[in-house]
Amino acid sequence: MAATEIARQVGEGCRTVPLSGHVGFDSLPDQLVNKSVNHGFCFNILCVGETGLGKSTLMDTLFNTKFEGEPASHSQPGVQLKSGTYDLQESNVGLKLTIVGSVGFGDQINKEDSYKPIVEFIDAQFEAYLQEELKIKRVLHNFHDSRIHACLYFIAPTGHSLKSLDLVTMKKLDSKVNIIPIIAKSDAISKSELTKFKIKITSELVSNGVQIYQFPTDDESVAEINGTMNAHLPFAVIGSTEELKIGNKMMKARQYPWGTVQVENETHCDFVKLREMLIRVNMEDLREQTHTRHYELYRRCKLEEMGFKDTDPDSKPFSLQETYEAKRNEFLGELHKKEEEMRQMFVQRVKEKEAELKEAEKELHEKFDRLKKLHQDEKKKLEDKKKSLDDEMNAFKQRKTAAELLQSQAQQAGGSQTLKRDKERKNSGFL
Repeated sequence: MAATEIARQVGEGCRTVPLSGHVGFDSLPDQLVNKSVNHGFCFNILCVGETGLGKSTLMDTLFNTKFEGEPASHSQPGVQLKSGTYDLQESNVGLKLTIVGSVGFGDQINKEDSYKPIVEFIDAQFEAYLQEELKIKRVLHNFHDSRIHACLYFIAPTGHSLKSLDLVTMKKLDSKVNIIPIIAKSDAISKSELTKFKIKITSELVSNGVQIYQFPTDDESVAEINGTMNAHLPFAVIGSTEELKIGNKMMKARQYPWGTVQVENETHCDFVKLREMLIRVNMEDLREQTHTRHYELYRRCKLEEMGFKDTDPDSKPFSLQETYEAKRNEFLGELHKKEEEMRQMFVQRVKEKEAELKEAEKELHEKFDRLKKLHQDEKKKLEDKKKSLDDEMNAFKQRKTAAELLQSQAQQAGGSQTLKRDKERKNSGFL
C-alpha cells in the first residue's frame, strides 16, 4: 500500500478526545516564538523605479538608519540590480535586511527590455533556494534566503497616468513577487490631484490585469486595519532623514520656502501607513506569501519542466523513484539518439570531406597534366626554333665563307692584272 494512501486513511480516522488534565503542549507558541527570536528573521525588499524618485532616502527613513550607497547617475547603459545586506537589532529581535535597488531603470532610450534584468534576478533567487532544497544534505535553517519578499514599486508623481513602462514591468512581476505600489515624492502634486491620481492608477492596474499585493483580511486581529489600508493603495509617500524642530519635538520633515512637510504626519503623506503595513503588521505575511505562493509557482513550473508530476494519467500518486527512472531512461535515450545523430553526421562529413579531397586531388592532377603538356609543347617549340636558328646560322656561315673565298679570289685576280699592267708599262718604257 502506498505511503500517501496510508496517510490518507490515518487522517480520515482522526477523532477528537478530551483531556483529563493539563499536558503542556499549549506552550508550543511560546516555544516557537523563542526559537524564532533566537534564530532571527530575514526580510528582502526590492525597490523598483526610475532614477531620482527617492528610493534610497525612503529606505533610510523606513528603518531609521543610513544605509550605504552612492547616488546613481542617469547614464547607465542598462538596468543593474545591486543589493546590500544589513544586520539590524531592535530590542532582542534581530533582522537580516536585504535591500535590492534597480539602478538605471527607465534611463535608456529603448525601455522595451528594462524589466528583464529584474525578472531574471527574482528567478535567480528562487532557483538558488530550489537548488538548496533539492540537495540530499540540506541546510535550509542556515541558508541565507535571498528570495524577494516585497517589491516597492515607485511611481513618478506625474498626476496623470501610469507610464507604459510601469504597467509592463508590474505585469511581468506580479506573479513572482508581492508588489506594493507607492507614489514617490508625493509632495510634488496637490491633494486634489493626488486623490485623482490614486483613482487613475488603481483603475489602470485593474484594467490591465496587474495583481498587486492585498493586505490579508482573513486574520480577525488585523482584518479591519488591513481592509482599510487596501483602500488607500497606492500609498503616497515622502522620505527624509533630515530632522527639524516642530513645536517641542524633533521630527523628520522636508523644509520648503512655502512651508514644512512632516514625513510622519498622516495628513501630509502615507508614510506611516506604509511603515505600519510593510513592517509592523504584515511583514510575516509577505514572507509567507513569497514562500507559499510565488516560490511554489516557480517550483512547480520547474519540476514540471523536469518531468515530475503529482499523479499519473490514471490520477494515481506518482512515485518519485519511477519518475526519476523514467526521466533518466528518457534522458539516456535522447543522449544515445544524439550520439548516433552526431556519429552519422561525423561520418557524413568525413565522406563529404574525402569526396572534396578526391575531387581536389583530381583537379590538381588534371592541372598538372595540362601544365606538363603545355611545358612539353613549349619545349618542343623552343627546340624547333633553336634548330631553325642553328640552320640559319650554318647557312649564314657557309654564305659568309663563300663570300670571303670569292672576295679573296677576286683580290688575287685583281693583283695579277695590276702586275701585268705594270710589266706592260715598263716594257713600253724601254722601247
